[in-house]
Amino acid sequence: MAPIDSDDSTTAGDGEELRAGRRRAARYVVPVAVMGVAAATIGLVPALADSGDPDLPKVTAEQLIEKIAKSDVEQLSGTVRINTDLGLPDLGGLESGLMSGMSGGPGSGGDGEGSAADPSAKLTELVSGSHTLRVAADGPDRQKLSLMENAAEYSLIHNGKDVWGYDSQSNEVYHSTAPDGAERPEKDVPATPKDFADQALKSVDDTTSVTVGGTAQVAGRDAYRLVVEPKQEGSTVGAITVAVDAETGTPLKFTLTPASGGAAVVDVGFTKVSFAKPDASTFDFTPPAGAKVTEADEAGAPAEAPEPGRKAEDDLAKGMDGLKVIGEGWNSIATFDTGAQGGLPTGSTGGDLGGLGGFLGSFGDQVKGDFGSGTVFKTRLVNALITDDGKVYAGAVTKDALVKAADAAQ
Repeated sequence: MAPIDSDDSTTAGDGEELRAGRRRAARYVVPVAVMGVAAATIGLVPALADSGDPDLPKVTAEQLIEKIAKSDVEQLSGTVRINTDLGLPDLGGLESGLMSGMSGGPGSGGDGEGSAADPSAKLTELVSGSHTLRVAADGPDRQKLSLMENAAEYSLIHNGKDVWGYDSQSNEVYHSTAPDGAERPEKDVPATPKDFADQALKSVDDTTSVTVGGTAQVAGRDAYRLVVEPKQEGSTVGAITVAVDAETGTPLKFTLTPASGGAAVVDVGFTKVSFAKPDASTFDFTPPAGAKVTEADEAGAPAEAPEPGRKAEDDLAKGMDGLKVIGEGWNSIATFDTGAQGGLPTGSTGGDLGGLGGFLGSFGDQVKGDFGSGTVFKTRLVNALITDDGKVYAGAVTKDALVKAADAAQ
């Protein structure tokens, strides 16, 4: 996410580490490059109706950012509504397999068994479509997130050292252990307005304008509106609006609109929220009778030799060892070399990724420049250029910005 400066009308921007970094990059950058799903790194219901503009004391943007930073709410419960509208084509379910394969979690690679309750794959569903979540937290040792879908429920529960994932549709359970004091499991998968606000406000510089845009009521709570906008040209981001609870400083709603206009690309907000301590039984979990239980240390031992259909994915992951970011602020572009000549993989490579090559090519724009030629895949927010010599350039920037970056890299 771009760094942020404040403007109120002032201005406010060993091996294991490498593998962890590769998994994080694969989860976010690869889906952008291949199908533009990586907007999960930025933001999130059609905008929730506000029930009025409460009369609140005046605050500056700096004061509101500080209020968010100092928010120490550890106990809450509520319902969150999420909607993401990237303008993506229907990929016929292929995206689910690819996202799971790239997530790096148990069951996504390895022995092919896996578990339908594995959170590393299950929570990637939040990057597209409409979802309803129930959330609860009681300090750093107890959190619960339930995803309500099609009369079924997926729950992720962290209670002390135990982390449980339960998928009611398949009656499968996934179990792992967490260190003492660990925060909400799978925290790199955003699910609440605070998650997104934290990403947006990680740093500040002079590429961003931040203002206080009045007040609102969200989920029955009085709130301030913090409006974040790029100062740079070339970004696809129009504005980010965060509704900040006036009493606690907790972000209640996060909305991102594109520079091209129209409805929000991503929007997440509480429809109900309480800051009372949840009942301790909220975090209790016992596997239901007859449920298949998969232990984390049994789920994901990688096979010694990857199946042929995974070669394209492995090549892509290896290329991401050289992942770097060029540009600054909102015009930052992630780039890496897949090491694969010929641009998008074709059906001859096998596997989900190979099958996607020709299919996705039909949705891309062919471009040429000093770098040679390639294909640009566009969404309403994140765009990616895959060159014919196997390089990838991706970011929340325009097509012209991607081509310019590729030319400058020659």
